[in-house]
Amino acid sequence: MQNLVEDFLQYLRHERGQAQHTQRTYSGLLGRFIEWAATQKLADWRQVQLKHLIAYLEHERARVLAHQPEESTRRLSSESVYLQIAALRAFYRFAENEKKLPANIAEHLSLPRRWKRLPKALTDDEINKLLKLGEPATPADLCDYAILELAYACGLRAAELRSLRLEQLHFDSGFINVIGKGNKERVVPVGTKAIEAVNRYLAAARPKLVTPKSPGNVFLTRRGTPFAAITLWAHIKRCVRRAGVSRNITTHRLRHSFATHLLEHGADLRVIQELLGHSSIRTTEVYTHVTTGRLKQVHRKFHPRP
Repeated sequence: MQNLVEDFLQYLRHERGQAQHTQRTYSGLLGRFIEWAATQKLADWRQVQLKHLIAYLEHERARVLAHQPEESTRRLSSESVYLQIAALRAFYRFAENEKKLPANIAEHLSLPRRWKRLPKALTDDEINKLLKLGEPATPADLCDYAILELAYACGLRAAELRSLRLEQLHFDSGFINVIGKGNKERVVPVGTKAIEAVNRYLAAARPKLVTPKSPGNVFLTRRGTPFAAITLWAHIKRCVRRAGVSRNITTHRLRHSFATHLLEHGADLRVIQELLGHSSIRTTEVYTHVTTGRLKQVHRKFHPRP
């Protein structure tokens, strides 16, 4: 069973160009199903029937979450169940198309309703605190500062920041090339402050971080290696504590702030979609729900009877 999953992951990697995070997620979810199938004496995907998939999902909904006491009432969220079903459906669709399995039994699994969580943007005051560089600055500080400036200026995902390479910078023309999900490329303009921050890092800090084995990634750790996801997260957390901002801030929250602030200042939703690299405008439309405060402010200011 695991061999067929490996074929599916190879397909995601080489033909679909899916991000490593997506591959790891699907690998973990399908691996969990294989472990459960072993307890049911199922050793081949051809033995699996729709009733087994349903029984597995019921088992997942009922199980106690990891690192929780047995008496805990917390159970798997609808979001997690959604991912489980999505992984099974994607796998079976691949297996049927490649003639690995005779039928796609997972197509009969219905996806649960997903509640949209409204993205939370930072305030102008929080942004100013976070993007204030203290002196003196070490090479690592300059790197962290450049990451934050570019993340907010361009609305980049964490993976896009970590994989950004020197040849993707076109600061003379005021933009960068970004390789996003599914290896889709987009052009994103860069503001003056972000360009200054990155150029300062490239001139004064990056040469001190480079080692003979360092790749061409823009942002490097103290060891001269590209940032891992957990390392980037830890650096941003440190910057947040140093800035005295109490809220939880991640690169994705900076991305939300980028989109929300553009919309509040009159940017077209289609333009924001292109800048964020969303394949569907429906994904971008979530930001129209977070500008209610701005709408109220304009209404009070301009309506004849506020």
